[in-house]
Amino acid sequence: QVQLVESGGGLVQAGDPLTLSCAASGRTSTAYAMGWFRQAPGKEREFVATINWSGRSTYYADSVKGRFTISRHDIKNTAYLQMNSLKPEDTAVYYCAASLRTFARTANDYDYWGQGTQVTVSS
Repeated sequence: QVQLVESGGGLVQAGDPLTLSCAASGRTSTAYAMGWFRQAPGKEREFVATINWSGRSTYYADSVKGRFTISRHDIKNTAYLQMNSLKPEDTAVYYCAASLRTFARTANDYDYWGQGTQVTVSS
């Protein structure tokens, strides 16, 4: 089992940066792909970004490409989502997830989920 705890969410203004963290505990000796998803009110959960187990491959949703960067620090058992040039449409609850697959792009590929952290971007 792996437990994931997100942090770093908050209220920011459009154009501001924000970095989310995802701390993993438990069975962290296993290599996992890590991903970020988000869910806005009244909408389905959507994929944001993923990084493979080695950290050498990343993939982003078109809506965040060029603005968001996913990274991981395996010694700290932490994944990050650096968000720049935030827009009001980025407002959502952001979830961190871990997958036993080496690379995972859809929610169904993920085995463990955090509780989420709220990001609100005001215009």
